This record gives sequence, structure tokens and C-alpha cells, in this order.
Amino acid sequence: MPIVTDNQLRTFMEAARRMGFHELMLCSSGNLSWRIDNDMILISQSGSWLPDLTTDQISINRLTDGMLLNSVSPSTESSFHFGILRERKEVNVILHFQSRYATTIACLPEPPSNFNVIIEVPLYIGPVAILPYLCPGTPEIGKKVTETIKTHDLVVLRNHGQVVVGNSFDDVIRKALFFELACGIILQSNDTAMRLTSEQITEMSRYKNK
Repeated sequence: MPIVTDNQLRTFMEAARRMGFHELMLCSSGNLSWRIDNDMILISQSGSWLPDLTTDQISINRLTDGMLLNSVSPSTESSFHFGILRERKEVNVILHFQSRYATTIACLPEPPSNFNVIIEVPLYIGPVAILPYLCPGTPEIGKKVTETIKTHDLVVLRNHGQVVVGNSFDDVIRKALFFELACGIILQSNDTAMRLTSEQITEMSRYKNK
């Protein structure tokens, strides 16, 4: 049996419930993973509800070969969780979510390509990728999301939801919530909200890095 502490399981559970509190998903629409060391990851159980997650709904897996180390089956979307964590060593947390405004954007016939209506998007998230609809749980979506996340921290899945990555639970929640805010502004303004210029973004980046 792998060495995973009760504290690590509680930390994962509490993070999942925080994401539910912030309404980043409904019922079983989301999934979450966390790298706890170089070769061990936790993933939410297939079909579990993140807002109500319990510690016995957490799957323990070996990263290198994907071997299941306990009796809890990981999310059906686990292929891109494994793929991203293998490709990006600085990423520790991955969240697949379906918040209201961001998922509405994902269902538009022509979603916007520029989400920089608030400075937090370019500062914390960076460029946002948009992928065509791919059947959830298939090898195709796992491969495409993994490939796209090599160069992005957030990807929109058409008619499905979003995937966001970060170095901690707080980092991922911050990115997801700021993206949700930006999508809400875009929708409520009928996509007339002004975008920040490249000069404004550069200026803020310099200020932040001081």
C-alpha cells in the first residue's frame, strides 16, 4: 500500500469542496488531480461529485505507468491528467471544471479568442486555447488536451467545459475564477467589453515583477 497520509487525503478533499463552493462545477461534472511526489498522484474517483467528495473517493495512482495503487477507479478523464503531469514537471494540480459563464462561452457558435477584459487573465492565465468538441473520456481528448496544455494553462473544450493547471490548489482556483469572471463580463456586455492593449498588459507585467 502506498504511503499517502490522512492529511494529504483531507487536503485533497477540502480543495475539491472549495471548488464546489465556488460553483466551478455541478454534481459529477468536474475532476481533479494532485501530484503529491515525483511518482504518485491523487485523482478524484470516476463519477464522484467534487463538491461532496469524501476521502474514500480518492484514487491513488503511480504517474510513470498509470498503475492504480488502491481500489478506487480514477476519473474517466484521467488520461489527460497523467499526460499533463508527465509533460509539465512544474504543474502539480489539474482541474476540469464547468462553471456557468465559461461553459456558456464553450457552447457559442463563435467563441471569442481574446479574453483579456481584466488584467488578471493575462497575468495569471496567459493565452487561452479553444479545442473543438471531443468525446469525453476518449483517448483522443486525452491526447489533444495534453498536447495543448504544453503551451497553455487553460483550455476551453467546445460544448464540454474547461481544463486549468497550476502549481497549487489556490493557483488553479484563482485561474478558474478569474476566467469565469472574464467570461461573465464578455457575455453580459454582449462581447462589447473593451480588451486590454498589449501595452497595458506589458506595463502591468513590469509592475508585478518589481
